[in-house]
Amino acid sequence: MTCPDRLPDPLARAIADPKSYADMDSLHQTFAVIRRDHSFARAELPDYAPFWAACKFDDIQSIARQNDVFLSGLGALTPRASAVDLPDQGFRSIVAMNPPDHGKYRVLTQGWLAPKNIRKLEANMRALARRYVERMADAGGELDFVREIAVHYPLLVVMAILGVPDEDEPMMLRLTQEYFGNADEDLTRRGARTPEEIRLGLRETIAEVSAYFRQITEDRRREPADDLASVIANARIDGELMPELDSLGYYITIAFAGHDTTSSSVAGGLWALAERPDQLAKVKADPSLIPGLVEESIRWTTPVQQFTRVAARDADVRGQTVRKGEQVALCFPSGNRDEEIYEDPFEFRVDRSPLRHVAFGYGAHQCLGMHLARMEMTIFWEELLPRLQRVELAGPPRRTVTNFVGGPKTLPVRIEMT
Repeated sequence: MTCPDRLPDPLARAIADPKSYADMDSLHQTFAVIRRDHSFARAELPDYAPFWAACKFDDIQSIARQNDVFLSGLGALTPRASAVDLPDQGFRSIVAMNPPDHGKYRVLTQGWLAPKNIRKLEANMRALARRYVERMADAGGELDFVREIAVHYPLLVVMAILGVPDEDEPMMLRLTQEYFGNADEDLTRRGARTPEEIRLGLRETIAEVSAYFRQITEDRRREPADDLASVIANARIDGELMPELDSLGYYITIAFAGHDTTSSSVAGGLWALAERPDQLAKVKADPSLIPGLVEESIRWTTPVQQFTRVAARDADVRGQTVRKGEQVALCFPSGNRDEEIYEDPFEFRVDRSPLRHVAFGYGAHQCLGMHLARMEMTIFWEELLPRLQRVELAGPPRRTVTNFVGGPKTLPVRIEMT
């Protein structure tokens, strides 16, 4: 038996540490070294359970496709000392489910979020996009695109789909940022810093969102409406109403991940265009390139940065044996810069073709809301680009400190609008 390829500790640390993802340029250089020298290797850090790092595009797809061999875990790598196990979380998310439960739960909203069904949302979505484009025009030439535009537009779209009132937007935004940004001192609940403070803050955030959606469930069971909250509240699994822990997990997945990933991708796209006026000119001259801009923005930003899988049995990946019970980290940003898949992977090209990526995941757990995200982004760019004459950075952007779901948290830009 050959010894497994051991990932050097500094490289393993870069994958695991949430702070690495605040400096993606540096992290991408690290991923390039890993792809070249340790394409699939085992990491052993003192403060994390051992894990395998899947950094190649084809390996990520292959592992994600084998959802009966590599079972879904709780999300990103978590230090042993601050791990929040499932009972403490107080909910069970569909992204952490496995067969047979996963299929039963996924089908509940799959039709609702299908392209044919979400087309009916276009008029309202376009009106909302126009409102935020107008805000950009009224900003006086300079604004923080993330804080003033990107976090609001997709959130209000998702809130409308769920059927929750617009006036709850500040609370929903705060809860999302506290949940996904629990390693970021700017976003944690009450500025939590120590592992214990972060753990307690996260529990408080989950308790607050639990109480909110528990009331939504009670309301929709009394008076169902034509919204996704009614679908979740009244869904039945094996003939019984969905358990509360599962319905809460569903709400959190739709409400939080459903907008945060889209806002990150829109912001990442504008950030890229601000640094590349030639690409802005290209897509303005040819609006048929907008779908390409959308896909390239998603690849470029990769807002879901990693998911863990756990081997249900011994399995072979790239000649290495992953033992039953071992973790595998799917490193999506690395897969989306794989030199074997992309020509000039470190270039942002609105006309990149063909363009495939793993930013939405792959296989049975591929993002339920990917069609909605594409539609939101396409409509936003269709409304913005005819009016956007120039954009440049007005200061250094900053990214969220997280190894799970995140992207730009500030994006100061100077713009010229018609």
